[in-house]
Amino acid sequence: MPGGEALPASVLFACTHNVIRSPMAEELMRLQFGPLVRVDSVGVRPGEEVSAMAAFVVDELGGDISKRRPKGREAFEELDDGPFDLIVSLSPEAHHWALNQLPTLAAAAEYWPTFDPSLTEGSRDQVLMEYRGVRDGLAKRIGQRFLRPSTG
Repeated sequence: MPGGEALPASVLFACTHNVIRSPMAEELMRLQFGPLVRVDSVGVRPGEEVSAMAAFVVDELGGDISKRRPKGREAFEELDDGPFDLIVSLSPEAHHWALNQLPTLAAAAEYWPTFDPSLTEGSRDQVLMEYRGVRDGLAKRIGQRFLRPSTG
């Protein structure tokens, strides 16, 4: 994993359905870097709505993805703001898609394999623990991967 690299001007997070992992990563990036980076997310096969459990665990950190609508790859065919510096894919299917978008949609792509917590079986507390684990893992990875620009 690359570590401590300069903050790109724009990052697109991609996963399979854009209902759990990529919206979480998008909001976590916003929470850590605010307006310093243009950030968005996409699903290769977008779902109907953002996961309530994902929204709950993001809300625990002060973020809000509850009203967000999943976006598909067609949403990025004509970008008003230009291409992204980096696509971070969180599922194998999304990474395959991301590699096929270079260099049109982004200058570079990275694959951060991330477990889909919707596959978890068990009690609500066990499922919640997995969602928190994904959230915390993404937050840590974002913090380690991207350096906050110095203010001095």
